[in-house]
Amino acid sequence: MTLTRHIPSILTISALFATTSVPWQQVGAQTPPQASAPALTVPGPVSGQDASPGPASPPEARPGPATDGVTTMTPEELDRQWNAGSTGDSASAPVPIRGDGAPVSSQASDAGAGYADLADLILGAPVIADGVIRSTTRIKGAEAAGVAPGQTRFYVELDVTALIRGSNGVAPRIGYLLDVAPDANGRLPKLKRARVLVFARPVAGTPTQVQLAGRTAQRDWTPELDARVRAITKAILANDAPPVITGTGNAFHVPGALPGEGETQIFLTTADQRPVSLSILRRPGEQPRWAVALSEIVDEAAGPPARGTLLWYRLACGLPPALPDRSTASLAPSDAQIARDDYRFVIAALGSCGRAPS
Repeated sequence: MTLTRHIPSILTISALFATTSVPWQQVGAQTPPQASAPALTVPGPVSGQDASPGPASPPEARPGPATDGVTTMTPEELDRQWNAGSTGDSASAPVPIRGDGAPVSSQASDAGAGYADLADLILGAPVIADGVIRSTTRIKGAEAAGVAPGQTRFYVELDVTALIRGSNGVAPRIGYLLDVAPDANGRLPKLKRARVLVFARPVAGTPTQVQLAGRTAQRDWTPELDARVRAITKAILANDAPPVITGTGNAFHVPGALPGEGETQIFLTTADQRPVSLSILRRPGEQPRWAVALSEIVDEAAGPPARGTLLWYRLACGLPPALPDRSTASLAPSDAQIARDDYRFVIAALGSCGRAPS
C-alpha cells in the first residue's frame, strides 16, 4: 500500500498546513458570526466505517430535504436529536486514547481547558466535527517540513458522525494534517478508532480536506467537552450574541448627595458598533454594584455576567487592564480617579481571562 493512495500531494499538504492571515492564538478578537444563526448540518449515513460509534454517539440525521447527502438542521433540532440518542450502553463506543495506548478518563482528558481557550478555538473554526479516526499515515521527508522538533506529522482520515458547526456541510470522510508529540515514555499515541472533536477550516477546492484551526484543534471526545462545545457554539451563533469588545470609550461619573455615593458609566467600543456600557453604583456602607448593558438603555436590575459565559469572555478577554487616560480626559481630576477605581473594581470582579500560555 503506497503512501500516495492515502495522502494528498505535497502542494495540497502545504495548503493544509499553511498559516492563515489571522494567527489562531488571536481568534478571540475576531468578529463573531453575524445576526442570524446559520443552520447546522449533519452528514448523511456514512458507509464503510471500520470503527462505528456506539449508542452514545449522535444518531443519524432524520430524513428531510438534503443536498449531496447532507441534511440541514437548525441548532435546536440538532440538540434535540443528540439528546434523544445520548442514552444507552456506551461500552462499544470508541474511547479517547493516551500516548501509551491506555484509555483516558472523561474527567482527565480535557483537564485545564478553560472557557477562553475553547471559545478562541470555536471562533476560529468554521467547521467543528465529531468523528472517529479511520486511519493515520505518517508523513516523512519533504512533506514533513516545518514539523517542530520531537513531533511527528500524520495525515489523518476521520469518519464524521456529527457536525456541530458548518453552514456549508462537510464530507462524510475528511482528511487533515496533525502534528503529534510522544508521551513521557517516547511513544506516539494510538490514534486509530479514537473518537475526537475536530476544530477546522475548510480548504478551498478540496471539500474532503480541512485544516486544523490550531495546535490543540483535535481533542479527545468526552460528554463534558461535547456539551461545553455545543453550548459555546450555540451562544456564538445566537441572534443576540454579545459583540466583540475592542476597547473603552468615554467614562462619566456623577457624584451622589452623600459622601462616597455616586455612579460611574463607562462606554465600550465594539467591532460592530453596537452599544455596550458598564455601570458602577456606590452607596455609603454598601459594596459597590456593577452591571453591563448591551443596549442604549441601562437596566438597573441587571447584574454582572456569570463567569464562563460568552458575555463574560468578551469582557474579561477584551478589556484593557486599566482605564486609558483618553477615557477620562473630559472629567474633573477627582471624578477621573473615581472612574479609574470603579473600572479596576470591574476588572477584579471579572477575574482573569484564563487563556493558556501560547
